[in-house]
Amino acid sequence: MVQHLVAFGPTLLCAAFFLLFAWGWPRHKTWTRAVVCLFVFLVAFRYLVWRFTDTVLPHPQDGSFSFWWTWFVFAVEILAFSDILLFLVTMGRHVDRSREADSLEARFFAQPRDRMPDVDVFIPTYNEPLDVLERTIVGALALDYPGKVTVYVLDDKRRDWLRAFCEEKGAVHVTRSDNSHAKAGNMNNGLRVSSGAFIAIFDADFVPYRNFLRRTLGFFLDPGIGIVQTPQHFFNKDPVQLNLSLERHWPDEQRLFFDEMAASRDAWDVSFCCGSCSIIRREAVETIGGFPTESITEDLLTTLALLNKGYTTRYLNERLSMGLAAENLKGYFVQRGRWCRGGIQTLFLHNGPIFGPGLNLFQRIMFLPLSWLVQYLVRFVILIVPAVYLWTGVAPLYFTGSDALIAYQIPLLLSYFLLMRWITPTRYMPVLSSAVGAFGTFRMLPVVVASLIKPFGTPFRVTPKGSGNEENEFDLYSFAAISLLIAVTALGLFLNLVPEWSRIGRGEFSVIAAYWAGINIIVLFLAAMICFEAPRPLAESFDADEPGRLEGEGRPLRCRITGLSLAGFRCEIPAGEEAPFAGALLTARIAEIPPVTARVERAAALKDGRTRLDLVFPALEGEARDRMIVKLYTGGYSQDIRELDRSEILRGLWRRAFGARRSA
Repeated sequence: MVQHLVAFGPTLLCAAFFLLFAWGWPRHKTWTRAVVCLFVFLVAFRYLVWRFTDTVLPHPQDGSFSFWWTWFVFAVEILAFSDILLFLVTMGRHVDRSREADSLEARFFAQPRDRMPDVDVFIPTYNEPLDVLERTIVGALALDYPGKVTVYVLDDKRRDWLRAFCEEKGAVHVTRSDNSHAKAGNMNNGLRVSSGAFIAIFDADFVPYRNFLRRTLGFFLDPGIGIVQTPQHFFNKDPVQLNLSLERHWPDEQRLFFDEMAASRDAWDVSFCCGSCSIIRREAVETIGGFPTESITEDLLTTLALLNKGYTTRYLNERLSMGLAAENLKGYFVQRGRWCRGGIQTLFLHNGPIFGPGLNLFQRIMFLPLSWLVQYLVRFVILIVPAVYLWTGVAPLYFTGSDALIAYQIPLLLSYFLLMRWITPTRYMPVLSSAVGAFGTFRMLPVVVASLIKPFGTPFRVTPKGSGNEENEFDLYSFAAISLLIAVTALGLFLNLVPEWSRIGRGEFSVIAAYWAGINIIVLFLAAMICFEAPRPLAESFDADEPGRLEGEGRPLRCRITGLSLAGFRCEIPAGEEAPFAGALLTARIAEIPPVTARVERAAALKDGRTRLDLVFPALEGEARDRMIVKLYTGGYSQDIRELDRSEILRGLWRRAFGARRSA
């Protein structure tokens, strides 16, 4: 008993470090980041030394499956440790450029208006429909800048209707004779027909905020800055959020990178361009001969090529645009597959992190696509280890007793969990985060392997979005793989309950394996739920809290607008006021929007005497539509989930697993 208590000593020390020190420290200071990340590194290194000396080397070198399995699992842990080490180094620094941006903005815009440099806005597009492009074009044309701004719509589908729309709105429609080199080739064609000193780039589904240029251009006062990258935020919910019924309680999965990791990379001067929501110095991109075309991720290669010429990519962690997240699982995997393959391609290129000239060792290491190479293999091995043990009796290590696991492995798991809770308190829950990672593993691991074997030859695929992307398909492939692993693990547990069928002895590791298997089953069950596509809302609505007025039935009605979209709005009528009936046509007066006709779809009485109305716009067009786009998408509203309500997350998962399916 005393021996078991002693084994928990390191775990208690780790908990004490976080509870007594780290959680009282500011998490956005470099010195606190460095101390906490160093502590976790030491815990991880201690574990790895123990694993090698006590659970790998002592294994009999008999050439058996057990011997090779032990070494394979340890090799995977070495890869995981390398990825974690890179993560800890990255997160060991932090910088917030907002105060710097304030000062630079004041300096830059103190120049006379006639000295303001011209700015071009590139919107590369291939097959996006009008409902996607309209927001981006109208938003780009509304940018707040005293100098000259020209919006170029780079249309690789050569659509006449898009040319007509651009002419109507005042944007320049650009085409080319072929689609060589996909997006990079399209933007290089844009370079040939434009002349602005700076080029802001927005994917066809990203809408810039009105103050985008005001917040970013000041950084170019430093001649060494080649690109300023800003985070990507979204006005819709991604398929993981929707499919788990967590759209109001769980953030999109890209928040960890854009909210935390990208800012930390900037502190090391190894930030990189993410394509959209960035602005680049024309002189810099011309120095490297245009946007690189060797990889399907031209943005990362652009950063590396500029580094070779002495230009730095700066990251400003401010919400300065909004766009569409992948709307279904098909788009989700097209997008992730492109990112993964493009990252791995850089390993084989003359201007990549390995062979690229002019990079120092630290830069080469920091630009390695290590996470893409490692994360899915590590997750897969974590999921199959208990199943292998339950069916074969072969453990993943030379087992020395549960006390050793408690003393070395539990402190590592606890430290990593507490680190993530400290660094990103509103972005991480261990089981749910693991489930999201497990879900992607079964499709992405083959992409990693295929990209290593044949990195080139797969064409650039645009993420399908908008009205032309209405498929909601059940992901049979992922579900089948997940279900098979659940069945194999659960059946292995059951078989080992029967002494005559048991493949494992009754020992301490058997209990550990059973717990491990049980956690894996829960993780896989959550991952399986993501495979079932939930209906998407017909129109994305933003929460609002602003006054409005309805006219058309007797005297005007005051109302409080609580939700607003391009399709309509929701409002509340004060108690004591006579509410209009369903079907009534009214004139709605909304701040910043010309008077617009709205039809009452439904009316519902609230408990306190107020009435809630849902109204739709039968025909929102022309100036009213453009101004509504500017109002909704260029800075006034967001879909942020700022805090995690864990009880609501659990309720949402329960409803998704055992409740009725929602309708659109």
